[in-house]
Amino acid sequence: MVIAVAAAATGLGTALTAPATAAGLAPAAVQPEVTRESSAAPQVATAGRRAPSDIGTAAEWNPPAHLVQPLNEVWQHVEQTYPDLYGFRNYGWDQLMANGGGYLNYCVRWESDAPVSAQLRDQVHRVLQEQSDKWYDQLRGFDGFPQARVQINVVGWATANRSTFQWDDNSVDLYIGNPDGGGAPQCAPECGRFFNQNGSYPRCPGGVARHYDQSLWLTDGFGGGAGGDWGQRIGREYFVGAMNQPDIHILLHEIGHTLGLDDFYDWTPTGVPNFLMKAGSASRVTEFDVWMARDFWRHMKDRYNVQVV
Repeated sequence: MVIAVAAAATGLGTALTAPATAAGLAPAAVQPEVTRESSAAPQVATAGRRAPSDIGTAAEWNPPAHLVQPLNEVWQHVEQTYPDLYGFRNYGWDQLMANGGGYLNYCVRWESDAPVSAQLRDQVHRVLQEQSDKWYDQLRGFDGFPQARVQINVVGWATANRSTFQWDDNSVDLYIGNPDGGGAPQCAPECGRFFNQNGSYPRCPGGVARHYDQSLWLTDGFGGGAGGDWGQRIGREYFVGAMNQPDIHILLHEIGHTLGLDDFYDWTPTGVPNFLMKAGSASRVTEFDVWMARDFWRHMKDRYNVQVV
């Protein structure tokens, strides 16, 4: 269905480095948001840097010996540099657990006049699930993480003109002509987790079931990427051109930020020169990235009262 909502001056279109700080919203510094990297796949040596499919699952915190020191360095750096590390309550983990641990809802912001067929729409949905799996599947069975698989649901699409979306079915909600403060099409703030972190969506036309936790924001001509608790933003041309690749490395990097992981522009953990969150040094989620994500989960899991068996 097409949902008409009043445009809100959210600032998300123009405030990638300083989103809203109203009650319940943390400063952007908690979540690294702008990634300066090329849309071309990094050309790096990958010898010894195992991909997630080679790592296997882990039931407890027991990283390989060569990763213990760099992981400790990373967490110490996070504790020293994040202004509200333990008080912030909208990491991707928080969103997931607010949904019962089983799913995340997305809304796609299509900042382009390029037409979208039903086939392309469905391919975007499939690819977003596949890329998300590369992170969440590595949490399966680890230290109380509750889900064998995290389901990614795309519940809405936003664009400037209805004619851009070339389908007539009602599989997703449509947000048409609803620009943010910077003029970019947006999904209804009334339905967004970023704006409703208490978990209640009383003004969302689709109700709680149609709320979205994150946005996949695809923008014509956008270089590099941006990511945070609100979702991920990358170039529309880059994303569409990379959909048949096994690893969409900028999207994967930005999902890492949504999970709370840092950037590494000015330092490198001891002995680990190439990994996804060090922009430009790896083109896929590496073993070190996986253990950093597991480390973030183990430090945050107590807030969810999960049972470790």
